[in-house]
Amino acid sequence: MTTVSRPDLSDIHRGDWVDRRLPAAWRPYTRLARLDRPVGIWLTLFPCWAALIQASHGLGDLRQLAIFSLGALLMRSAGSTVNDIADRKFDGHVERTRFRPLASGEITTLPAFVFLAVELALAASLLFFLTPYTRLIAICVLPLVFIYPLCKRFTNWPQAILGAAFNWGMLMAWAEAAGHIPVGAVLMWAGAIAWQIGYDTIYAYVDLKDDTRLGLKSTAILFGRHGKTFIGLFYALAVGAWSLGGWLLEMSPPYAIGMLLIGVHLAWQTRRFDLARPDMNYRLFLANILTGVLLACTAFAGTW
Repeated sequence: MTTVSRPDLSDIHRGDWVDRRLPAAWRPYTRLARLDRPVGIWLTLFPCWAALIQASHGLGDLRQLAIFSLGALLMRSAGSTVNDIADRKFDGHVERTRFRPLASGEITTLPAFVFLAVELALAASLLFFLTPYTRLIAICVLPLVFIYPLCKRFTNWPQAILGAAFNWGMLMAWAEAAGHIPVGAVLMWAGAIAWQIGYDTIYAYVDLKDDTRLGLKSTAILFGRHGKTFIGLFYALAVGAWSLGGWLLEMSPPYAIGMLLIGVHLAWQTRRFDLARPDMNYRLFLANILTGVLLACTAFAGTW
């Protein structure tokens, strides 16, 4: 009888570059900040870059690009730290998260809170390089950052809250580069939220059994066996919002070609999604780095 090995769904793999190259004291903080799993950093950066390009009608100011890139890195890392602190009692019972530093007991909550304070202080220091209007927009995202980790306890839509916070840099980019946030920019942000609901639902299906057993909530649990339909729906909403937003922002014809490519890629993801294949679903989640690349390139093409 042939035995089929079960895929390892853990998002931390012992013996990786963190274990091989970093001092032991640095390792848990590197993992808290998700520097060993940079997919979330890219998924935050590319929409932000796309917004900066659209607002600047080109590559724009490299200084702004550097500030927003560093800000996305720091805020994504701070959000991940908040999430691990809030979920430390659950993560140890979930296959994907059982080796995270707080869940495994590698560090305690006090140093994690200190690390979070450092991350937030560094992120706050970047505000001094931005306009007062952009600072105000930036401060408005903080409630979402701290509310998100608790959402899975009382709503099936934590992915929507995460999407709003994750992509807030798009609104900040317009505030900084253009001095205002037009309707088209808000539609681009809304499209990014719909996109994130889609790809983060795919991600949530990886944890479906564990989350259900622990009494947690997610869009994956809400959609159940209809996941493919709803993921396709939110991906379609994303492309629709980005297309309309680009039109309102007066993007040039090459923008439409980019939207077509994004639509094809997201349709491929939806087609490949499989309730019975959490390993496949995890790879589909990672494939959204390409979606982010296409979005940034499409924004640039739309400025020609």
